[in-house]
Amino acid sequence: MPSRSPDTPDAGSDLFAYAVLLRALNRELNRATLDFAHRQGLHTTDVHALAVIMDPSASADGPVTPTRLREELGLTSGAITACLDRLQRSGHVSRVRDTTDRRVVHLVYNPDARALAREYFSPLARATESARDRFTPDQLGTIADFLRALNAELAAAHEGQT
Repeated sequence: MPSRSPDTPDAGSDLFAYAVLLRALNRELNRATLDFAHRQGLHTTDVHALAVIMDPSASADGPVTPTRLREELGLTSGAITACLDRLQRSGHVSRVRDTTDRRVVHLVYNPDARALAREYFSPLARATESARDRFTPDQLGTIADFLRALNAELAAAHEGQT
């Protein structure tokens, strides 16, 4: 079978073409993440932690706690403590005690730091919007369904490995 470029029109059904396109997307996202981490004096783990704290899917059960962050990132308690210490020192997050149970700590992405990240990642947002504008609402629904299904499959595969 001849090899095809991922940009070939019929490559949409080719699993290899999807893998190539997903790796290219991953490289671009990693490039932005690593640059943001470098500019902020953070570790890449810190930026991944910020994404978990920020993303509504990770905090569906309420604000993210250090335990939930540890579970999401697959790190030790000590590594999470070090990460949160760095993020707190840099002004990105605050640890806030729960008002009803003072033993529970919630992690809050500070508004000024969130605005800084929003500004830094605005080219990514603009690129996403530009690409999104090329598709119909029905196509976007299908793309969103695909991404949700892929994320669920990857999460399930990861769970099966641990």
